[in-house]
Amino acid sequence: MHVAVFSQYHTSPDCPATSRHYTLLTELAKHHRVTLLTTPAWRSQQLTREFAWVPPGVELQEAAVPYDNKMGPARRALAFAQYAAWAVRAGQRIARPDVVWGISTPLTAAWAAARVARYWRVPWVFEVQDLWPSFPVAMGAVPTALARRQLFALEKRLYESAAHIVPLSPDMSRYVADLGLPAHKITTLLNGTDLDLAARATPDAVTALRRAQDLGGQKVVLYAGTFGRANDMPTVVAAAEALVATDPDVTWLFLGHGYYAPLVAAAAARWPGRIRLVGGQPRHAVFSWFALADVAVVSFLNLPVLDANSPAKLYDALAVGTPVVVTNQGWTKTLVEEHGCGWYAPAGNAAALAAQLRAVLAQPAARAAAGARGRQLALGAFDRQRLAAQMQGILTAAAGGATEAF
Repeated sequence: MHVAVFSQYHTSPDCPATSRHYTLLTELAKHHRVTLLTTPAWRSQQLTREFAWVPPGVELQEAAVPYDNKMGPARRALAFAQYAAWAVRAGQRIARPDVVWGISTPLTAAWAAARVARYWRVPWVFEVQDLWPSFPVAMGAVPTALARRQLFALEKRLYESAAHIVPLSPDMSRYVADLGLPAHKITTLLNGTDLDLAARATPDAVTALRRAQDLGGQKVVLYAGTFGRANDMPTVVAAAEALVATDPDVTWLFLGHGYYAPLVAAAAARWPGRIRLVGGQPRHAVFSWFALADVAVVSFLNLPVLDANSPAKLYDALAVGTPVVVTNQGWTKTLVEEHGCGWYAPAGNAAALAAQLRAVLAQPAARAAAGARGRQLALGAFDRQRLAAQMQGILTAAAGGATEAF
């Protein structure tokens, strides 16, 4: 089977990114022909050279379209349009695929996948990483009512034309179903995590990292991920300052990069050694940082659309037995409370977040028990190797039902 994959932002485990699709493509390419249509936007952000840029067997097509988290809405929209236009042309020149896999975000990448699938008269599978256009609309990035109507109409048409829809969280799946899509056409595949890479966070590796960071005797709070507009970073930074101001044995680490990096850097300058801007780390190294932490923060703005998301940092923390504090009110809150592997603090409330973290840090036994439960949950439900097998099954089934799709 030949699978054409449309993903605007490919990353490898050498990048400071989740690299979900690297794992899925690795497994898929062992059994099938795979053509990846993407951009080199993340190539320059490779921090190491341990992994090939694409998995063995993947045929690469790249468009020179730049992208950065610091871009404003207009510049992002241009990058989305440039990739989509290129992807349609490139997709019509490759060998005929048996099935097309379109990965959103952005929605325009899925649109390009649908256009190419229609050109070749083959089915396509729509993977929903974030709810678009709901997310940019909620963030104020789509200013006109006409544009909003057009984008929501496009979203509905794409869902209807896809042979199968793969959202990354149960709340996303409910959103799609509520638009009138039949349940048999929707399969939730969580973002998941890389348990093989998590296994690198051995006790010796974590001890060495703690020593290198001079964190002996310190309780560690970790925020790891994008410092983006959606991540409620002003609240997180305010909570960090409130916590270290009253708790001299606490150090807060910020691991990542993005729009709010200057805000984090300013807090680190005010609290040298106590608040630290570590910067991005390659995917294969990030698990030791999670294992080093006593608790990890998973934060987002108080927007309903963000309650549905599927944050990699949640899975990565639990994979190494580190409990979490989440600020989503959706399925992640339900998950950590039902499984006893984390706690909730309301988004936008720095005092509440600091208080919750202070309470967690004061209970080492409860922390350890929550971490152990999270680790068991990760082993049973978050393994990307299993998710890759499920995705392969979905693509194979879609390709087998090609005559029904048209």
